This record gives sequence, C-alpha cells and structure tokens, in this order.
Amino acid sequence: MLSSPATSDAPSVAEADPERPDSDSLGARLRQRRKVRRLSIAEVARRAELSIGLISQIERGLTMPSVRSLGAICAALEMPVGWLFDAPGAPDESDIVVRRHQRRVLDLGVKGMAKELMTPDSCTGIQMMRLVIRPGGSTGETPYNHATGAKCGTVLSGALALEVDGEVHRIGAGDSFSFAATRMIRFWCAGDETTEVLWVVTPAVY
Repeated sequence: MLSSPATSDAPSVAEADPERPDSDSLGARLRQRRKVRRLSIAEVARRAELSIGLISQIERGLTMPSVRSLGAICAALEMPVGWLFDAPGAPDESDIVVRRHQRRVLDLGVKGMAKELMTPDSCTGIQMMRLVIRPGGSTGETPYNHATGAKCGTVLSGALALEVDGEVHRIGAGDSFSFAATRMIRFWCAGDETTEVLWVVTPAVY
C-alpha cells in the first residue's frame, strides 16, 4: 500500500514565514483584492461559506486552499481565478498557440506545487497544465472533485501517487491515467525527486 505524504519519508515542504510575507504570493493577491473590494475577512468567509480562520491562514501564506475553496473565495471577491496566475511578459499571439515562455504560472507555495497553463484562455472546454510537484508536495489531506467533466494525464518525470475514491495508484514516468472528474481524488509526489505531470481537465477550471 502506497503511503500518503503525511506518512512517507519524503522531506516536507518548508512552511511560509508569516513574519516575511511575499507581496506577490497567492495569499497576498487575495488580500489585496479583498481590500480593493473593501470587504472584511468575515464577509469573505460568509460569502465563500468557509471559516474565518481558513481565510486568514490563506492570506498569510500559512496554508493553501483547495481548488474548490479557491473558486469560492474568488467568487466572493468577484474575480476570476485566472487573475492569480503570473502573467507572461509577452502577450498571447493567438487563441490557438501558447508558446513556452507565454505560459501563466500559479505557484501554490506551501503545497509544494506549481501549475503552468498550456492552453489559451479562450479554450474553455478543455484545459492542459504542466504540474511540478516538489518532494513532500501534495494537494492536501482532503480529497476533492468537480461536478462534471473528466481528467487525464501522463507523468513526465518522477513518480505520482494518485488516490481515487480511496484507492492509491503509483504512477511512474511514461504511465498515464484517466477518470471522471466527479470521483474524489488527491495526489502527491511519491518520491524524493520532483514530479512533473501533464494534466488535462474538462471543462477548464481556471
């Protein structure tokens, strides 16, 4: 049985230092947007149906939200999730091609994971991402799913532990996977080397 990141021998990802906040972090961007909207943490928590403590921890970089929680927070702040991705230096040249240097990146910090968008924003029916998961990095202890669609992908390097409805699968470089997006999942880097995954989801989630 493959162990979860909580019990594996992989080194843990360093936690963010609340005394040295990163002004360009996801939490800082959410906090800035909240202040622009002149909303209290309590009001954002109420709108997103999340706890005040969780919103506070996310803003301070102490924890990272799940995909579902992030969507709820962005909806409460009246902003698209895509605003949180780092914008490339050069503008998109078309609605078909995304050059390597044009990929937008979302660094999930303490989760030990970064996501690079490889499809144009205009393509809403499907989305392809390159996931880079550092040793100890994971989506967290709580499984999640989406209401509709499907997911598939292939491991480019390293090893991925993918839990689907409670069953854990170890997926090595060159192996692929697919499942309905309604199934409960979580995943993590399964070794002491960085894992790279080509991840595809329908419809687009960012």
